[in-house]
Amino acid sequence: MTKMQDDVVAKLIAGEEQRERDGLELIPSENYVSTDVLEALGSVFTNKYSEGYPGKRYYGGQDFTDPLEQLAIDRAKKLFNADHANVQPHSGAPANEAVYSAWLESGDAVLAMDLSHGGHLTHGNPMTRSAKLYNFIPYKMKDIETGEIDYDHLRELALKHKPKIVLAGFSGYPRELDYAKFAAIGNEVGALLMADMAHIAGLIAAGVAKNPFDYGFHVITTTTHKTLRGPRGGMILSRGTVGNPLKAPEKTLENIPTLIDRSIFPGMQGGPHMHVIAAKAVAFGEALKPEFKTYSKQIVKNASVLADEMMKRGFKLVTNGTSNHLILADVQKSFDINGKVAEEALDKIGLTLNKNSVPDDPNPPFKPSGIRLGTPALTTRGLTEKHMPQIAEWMKQAIDARDDEATLKSLRAEVKKFLKDFPLPY
Repeated sequence: MTKMQDDVVAKLIAGEEQRERDGLELIPSENYVSTDVLEALGSVFTNKYSEGYPGKRYYGGQDFTDPLEQLAIDRAKKLFNADHANVQPHSGAPANEAVYSAWLESGDAVLAMDLSHGGHLTHGNPMTRSAKLYNFIPYKMKDIETGEIDYDHLRELALKHKPKIVLAGFSGYPRELDYAKFAAIGNEVGALLMADMAHIAGLIAAGVAKNPFDYGFHVITTTTHKTLRGPRGGMILSRGTVGNPLKAPEKTLENIPTLIDRSIFPGMQGGPHMHVIAAKAVAFGEALKPEFKTYSKQIVKNASVLADEMMKRGFKLVTNGTSNHLILADVQKSFDINGKVAEEALDKIGLTLNKNSVPDDPNPPFKPSGIRLGTPALTTRGLTEKHMPQIAEWMKQAIDARDDEATLKSLRAEVKKFLKDFPLPY
């Protein structure tokens, strides 16, 4: 590829690459993709309009887009043991919206995780479009010390509100869900069983985390980055009969794959981003390799050890640890500071994470009580459990020295020197 002529943008890209190289990414929803994923993402497929689906397009010239999208679909189905995969969603939020649109009518009820207990914005935040259309009923953890969901109350809510969707999934929950209990409750009220697995899709694909399909779920939505280590994008996996998306099927659980296809196009999106689908196909191929299972196991091992090391240094963790890639710490209780202060201190030494609410947080969203971090990206760089004590120590030192610029600068130099032994994959 020729050198970029736009010097301003070129400098910003180079700056971001250097930032990633010199710092350590601890945001659990971020990762580093391979050179092959990057190459596919910047390919000539960005030029092509492909409205519709393989074999059923509205534009000509689909000689290579059809086999490309079908390859991504076939690889995704194999990874997750699904009957169908729609690889066109532009991200995770539209994927969730598409399922809602496919199955719900205005005012229908959805049981979803309370946002302060780990749910995602699309699980009922009142500012979102979906929350204005549908009636989201939140469920919570019964005990934030263990992370156990209050399944008895969840069942009571289901029997009372008769939800059309029972949604299992999260963006800030450090434990594994009991999908069998969700399925029993959903089946009792005749609901569609939906799992938002955006954060742990890679762990599921690798067999490190449980697959909701094994417990009777009908739909899994996910992003394709995070633990799946692909490009920024979304995907919807489903069980059922795959029909012709040009024909409206009866609204049954068996027809949910076709209902979802129609909900994505023409329901919500126009032309799919074929360069992103190319990168998704590459990432799915990488996830099918044996080494991806090894990588995923290491993510979980690193997170568990990092959580233990943080607790040794006075961090109070929600659920007292983690069972996946994600850690949620209450720094207000731990060190009498809010998450924004902690995030900024850690950013100054090159450790990037995000401020985050904790269950029933008394603080406002932009100055919440907690911080959220995870291990997908640092594991991609080759860090193992033996490096986690050092990460925890740097975190504690940065928080202690948050008002000491000289110490923060010294810690920044330590982090930068350390990371020279752990290059980026590109």
